[in-house]
Amino acid sequence: MSMRIWLLSALMSFTLTACASDPGPSRAFNNSLASAYQLDSGDQLRVVVFGQTDLSNTYSVDGGGNVAFPLVGAVQARGLTIREFEHQLGAKLGARYLRNPDVTVEVAQYRPFFILGEVQNPGQFPFVAGMTIQTAAAIAGGYTSRAKTQSADISRQISGRIITNNVLSGHPVNPGDTITVRERLF
Repeated sequence: MSMRIWLLSALMSFTLTACASDPGPSRAFNNSLASAYQLDSGDQLRVVVFGQTDLSNTYSVDGGGNVAFPLVGAVQARGLTIREFEHQLGAKLGARYLRNPDVTVEVAQYRPFFILGEVQNPGQFPFVAGMTIQTAAAIAGGYTSRAKTQSADISRQISGRIITNNVLSGHPVNPGDTITVRERLF
């Protein structure tokens, strides 16, 4: 009889410990927050080519990860930082069309984020710099009465792979992230 009680208490202890311990975000997941922003589909870029007002404009990164730019055609942007894209665009313009082009690029509008689950209005929303899960939920109309408000899952593309981690509600959100707010158990 005492062996059964011991096994039952050990099993309950293990179960409660497994539920209480949250491994937190992986190292790659956290490193993605500290690394330079990488361009992807849905970003809008403000490009200024000094002395060339006809070329200076706002351009979108298309579904293939390219920017259609006058004179040079498609310029790969997906996976590049802003500085890398500036250098690549400048090199293409300088190769055949302009002498020593001075190109400046900035993000005019980040790609949207997505929020699913226990929020009032799940869907796609414009990214705002400095956003956390909690502010993303507020943008989506707030949590439902069944929402688990202390944490959520974030799915993020890192090095071509989708990585999902459960994080606290104060965790930063990146452009393109998909947030899933889970239903609480009690």
